[in-house]
Amino acid sequence: MFRWGYLDRFQDFGLLVLRVGVGLIFLLLHGFPKLIDPSSWTGVGRAVSYLGIGFGYQVWGFAAILSMTLGALCLIQPFAHRPAALALTITMGVAAIWRHYPFAGWSASAYPLAMGVVCLGLLFTGPGKYSVGGR
Repeated sequence: MFRWGYLDRFQDFGLLVLRVGVGLIFLLLHGFPKLIDPSSWTGVGRAVSYLGIGFGYQVWGFAAILSMTLGALCLIQPFAHRPAALALTITMGVAAIWRHYPFAGWSASAYPLAMGVVCLGLLFTGPGKYSVGGR
């Protein structure tokens, strides 16, 4: 019988895997590709229209993309881990609302909701001992 309690000693390693994995997803799949494509900024920024904001879509899009890119680097590294996790949680909250309204309900929002919940958890747990400056 496997003793699951044995894995308790690897909690900080688990946080490292979570931080780096989520950070790489944000960096390589969402942040950086959109950061180097300014034509995508306005489309990403339109998500705030569902919050009643009707201006500055390119600026809002750039802010979201920057939070995904820099936030990912801060999760991976981690420097400013908690502010990055908060920014990513908010960005994913807006993304979930955007996916919900025009794209057929909450099931379309599952991915941004899951990423937002993970980032919220990382906000509260902190980076663990395998980080710049330790715990």
